[in-house]
Amino acid sequence: MLASRGWTVIPTARRPDDMDRLREMGFNPVHLDLASAESVIHAARRALEIAGGRMGAIVNNAGYGQPGALEDLDREMLRRQFEVNLFGLMELTNFFVPHFIRQGFGRIVNVSSMVGWIALPFMGAYSASKFALEAVSDAMRVELHGTGVAVSLIEPGPIATRFGGNARHHLERLLEKSDSRFLNFYRRFAQNFHDQSPRSLFRLPPEAVARKIVHALESRHPRIRYPVTIPAHLASAVRRLLPDRLLDRLVILYWRRKIGPPAV
Repeated sequence: MLASRGWTVIPTARRPDDMDRLREMGFNPVHLDLASAESVIHAARRALEIAGGRMGAIVNNAGYGQPGALEDLDREMLRRQFEVNLFGLMELTNFFVPHFIRQGFGRIVNVSSMVGWIALPFMGAYSASKFALEAVSDAMRVELHGTGVAVSLIEPGPIATRFGGNARHHLERLLEKSDSRFLNFYRRFAQNFHDQSPRSLFRLPPEAVARKIVHALESRHPRIRYPVTIPAHLASAVRRLLPDRLLDRLVILYWRRKIGPPAV
């Protein structure tokens, strides 16, 4: 979408097959593994080289969700969740901030989630990383005031992508934890993930997110937050209006209706 509007897009990918697919689409991709500081710096330098030393914007969209009750997640799982969803993202962004400031213009667009407002049970690590992304984006927006650099958050709800399939992959280690009191629940949880989930009134295609990113990059006055999908707008209102205990009750009812109560 951005390329069709005249932007020079430098996409990143981690897997060789994704790099090949991007080349087939006519892009000049850069390899990036956000969990590796060395990869982040190399990718940033390579992107700036391709851009001829001037970068107009950065869109931080990479990330994944680590499922599981927090009591079942070890330090390695938690660390990797934050390495990818926050630490690597910030390291990459911080590389470009001085360039944006020197040229007097730049846009930073961070793709967060509706679970950056409402913590989702059994996706607590992912929610925590998105809560943190909301916080650093708010702080950076104020710190960059007056520099010509704008920071926006895209906050999607359900989007028809491979996110669920990827999350199921990260659930596999938990399915091996025979001592977990949630083992049967994880088995039902795994069955609930689907690749390319069908689009509906509540689950929108990726283009819905792309349109918000375009606005954040091209508007003279980009918004601070861009909720995407009806559930995302509802979650924003619910978070502001409902007491915490009532919100807990609603979330518990939702999960029991969705995949049943956990076996304990």
